[in-house]
Amino acid sequence: MGWRYAQVHPDPGPPPRRPRPPEAESADPSRGAHLRDRDHLLYRPVKITAVGAGVGAAVFLLCGALGVLPWRFAVVALLACAVILGITGYPIWQSERAVRARIRAEHERLEREREARERRMFAAQEEHRAAYQEWERRRRAYEAQREWYPVAVPPGVDRVDIVGGTLAGWSAAVTTMGAARLAAGARLTVLDLSEGAVAHDLVRLAADRGDDPLVWVLPADLPRLDLSSGLPADALADVLSLVVGAGEEEGTTQDLSFDNSILERIISGVFGGTATIPQITAALRALAQVGDPRDDLRLGLLTDEQLARVTTMYGRDATDRIVIRRAWALEAQLRKLERLGAEPVRLPPSRLHVVSLDRRAGVLTNRVLGTYVATALTHRIRNSPPARRWEHTMFLCGAEKLRGDVLDRLIDACETTGTGLVLLYRSIPPHVRERLGRRGHAAVGFMRLGNAEDARVAAEHIGTGRRLLVAEITDTAGAAAPPDPVETGYASTVAYARVRGDALTDPVWTPLPAPAADDADLVAGISSATAWGRSIPATDKRQSARELLVEPHQLQELPPTAMIFTHATATGRRILMVDANPGIITLPTTHSVELEEFLDQQGEQPSTSADPPQLSEPGQEGSGPPPTFGTHDPHQPDARHAGTVPPQQGQPHPPDGHAAPPPNGTPAEGPAPQPPPNLGPPPERLDFRRKRP
Repeated sequence: MGWRYAQVHPDPGPPPRRPRPPEAESADPSRGAHLRDRDHLLYRPVKITAVGAGVGAAVFLLCGALGVLPWRFAVVALLACAVILGITGYPIWQSERAVRARIRAEHERLEREREARERRMFAAQEEHRAAYQEWERRRRAYEAQREWYPVAVPPGVDRVDIVGGTLAGWSAAVTTMGAARLAAGARLTVLDLSEGAVAHDLVRLAADRGDDPLVWVLPADLPRLDLSSGLPADALADVLSLVVGAGEEEGTTQDLSFDNSILERIISGVFGGTATIPQITAALRALAQVGDPRDDLRLGLLTDEQLARVTTMYGRDATDRIVIRRAWALEAQLRKLERLGAEPVRLPPSRLHVVSLDRRAGVLTNRVLGTYVATALTHRIRNSPPARRWEHTMFLCGAEKLRGDVLDRLIDACETTGTGLVLLYRSIPPHVRERLGRRGHAAVGFMRLGNAEDARVAAEHIGTGRRLLVAEITDTAGAAAPPDPVETGYASTVAYARVRGDALTDPVWTPLPAPAADDADLVAGISSATAWGRSIPATDKRQSARELLVEPHQLQELPPTAMIFTHATATGRRILMVDANPGIITLPTTHSVELEEFLDQQGEQPSTSADPPQLSEPGQEGSGPPPTFGTHDPHQPDARHAGTVPPQQGQPHPPDGHAAPPPNGTPAEGPAPQPPPNLGPPPERLDFRRKRP
């Protein structure tokens, strides 16, 4: 269906901050001096007394030596001074010892605090080292992860209804889905009623890989198209009666029954069960009494016997107004198919068949031709043997142009035979609204809605108020989308095919290419054969996303390739934002398996972290605002078709960290000088047991 944007590993953000060493408290020399000054002031009288006693002892000793005083008196004076010195000296000595003890205790306290700070710093650095290693692991996982996962049709779904969209968006969706089916070896049938050549890129892609697509552009290729050959009379009458009602409003089945009865009587009763469109229209003209039947006799469209049967079919005087009116209406519509199958050609085998309408033809003509191809394909699908689901896939572009009963028959035929059906509606008229997502197991995709009423209906179907994420590349690539494919148009591949019955020998057809072994061929084909690969901007950055609220005006402004895909599951309705741009497969961030399968694979592998992976998913309600995305490492290996690269254990850390400060402490440029960020790996391990020099 497209690509889903999701990030399994969220952005880890900036690296953890390195722990900053605390300010070390050094020993203050002035503290010891302060203690000494305080002690000096406290013991100043005692010290003065001690100094006076010492001076007195020196005077008495000098006087005794000079004979001024007798020695007995001098000795007594010296003893008195000694007693005074003993009384005053002991407190002075005791206070000095206490000051030295306090200074030594202060030094020991500072040393203990330093050692405790170093131990705390060492523990913080160990925690930072573990946090930085975990951040590096998350960063490697974030930068190596894939962001785009394929979204496949869910199991059990046999039809997809796509509503809205521009021609460029339809071209992207048809190319994405069709290319994937061709790569798997499936068969594709594209009925393009949009008149916009939305399968043009798919045709080029199929031709590039050697599938030789068959393209009919109607009405020019009508002589080389005959889908009703081999149908029994009742089936052919059923097809043609629905074709006649293409231009009428769907109502009662009365007119359809009359038309079917008239056509079946003509094909079986007049022509014996086998008739061409010109023969049928000639019989209808005779029945409706239009023109001269002798002209058809001269052209060999009728014989006298057949003309007699027509005139007596409803009585020799067939004047019933209902018969005449319906026969006239049948002839007026079926004459647009008179060239059908007039020039049968030999066609090579191909996996891709495209039947388109030329916009230069009349509106009513294209409506008749589209209804004929749709109903004829319905009968062919009903008669085909059952096969694996989606082995044959049919795209009906512009399905709103068909009546509801025609769509119902096609849906029922595809469901019973396992044929995958993709219906693309430009608008939501009443007959589409009542069939949207119903009748069988169907999923619905909503693209850009141009009409306000259609946007309101789509918002009610999805659920008003839901929040989804639109990837940045969906917006940028949508702005650079290739021009509308209507400018290029289809080129018929059957216009010059060899006519059947010629004298030349049958050609030897080239065998069809085998299914692709991997996505490499598909990636190369989309890059070379389509312009979608060039619409993707070349960038190596992680993609951001914006929030989208499901409201009618928001659905009218969706990017061209965006699609809101919804379907019912056993656990409730699942709603995803899908990008149908086929060029996304060329990005190096695309994955080859769906997101749920990838998460299951990751769950089976042993996890390197105790934390479960956090999923930032754009397709779930309430997923929150988008994270801030970093830059993608250009040195990461390109693994487009591999799983997410697991984080490598034991890789060396960057020596300067993730964001090292500038040299010489120069602040970064800015409006004001800023200090260098405290980021990066931790510094050298500290050893608190090592003594400082």
